[in-house]
Amino acid sequence: MTEPVPHTQASLKAVPVVNLANGLTVFRIVLVPVFVVLLFVADGQSTAWRIAAFVVFAVAAFTDQLDGRIARSWGLVTEFGKLADPIADKALIGAALLGLSILDVVPWWVTAVILVREIGVTLLRFWVVRHGVIAASQGGKLKTLLQSIGIGLLVLPLHGLAQDIALWILYVAVAVTIVTGLDYVWRAVVLRRTARD
Repeated sequence: MTEPVPHTQASLKAVPVVNLANGLTVFRIVLVPVFVVLLFVADGQSTAWRIAAFVVFAVAAFTDQLDGRIARSWGLVTEFGKLADPIADKALIGAALLGLSILDVVPWWVTAVILVREIGVTLLRFWVVRHGVIAASQGGKLKTLLQSIGIGLLVLPLHGLAQDIALWILYVAVAVTIVTGLDYVWRAVVLRRTARD
């Protein structure tokens, strides 16, 4: 398990809030309602609009990977970015899951499990934000990848075996989501204890 990585407030204050990484995060937030509208055009039965929704989802998911890399490699980590980035991620995943469950594509229990985990982790981020940053684990990155692939494929108007495969990818993502969620709780507790010592 990866140990929590502390940060200094001074290093964060030196970075301007208005930067490319944060701009991509805000752009991803803006794409969420666009995605939802496209997903529900013609009650989600239009092949063309479902493909359009997939394209928007794919672009948003790509910016999730891009803004994090830019922030770390260019030294653009900010307090705003640390809080807004996971919120943007959860908003995109949450909107997609809720939309797909309403359309009877994704079982509601899958949506509930993933959303409870994601909301819980977001609250934990607020709980420990003054004490340090919990670095993303390999399991967390795998979770994000599997969720994005599974959800993205299910946004497409798939049927039969293709839809079954996409669902199973999402089921594996659920398992990884639960395991990484428990790992995040453990690391958050360790970080708080370390900060008090």
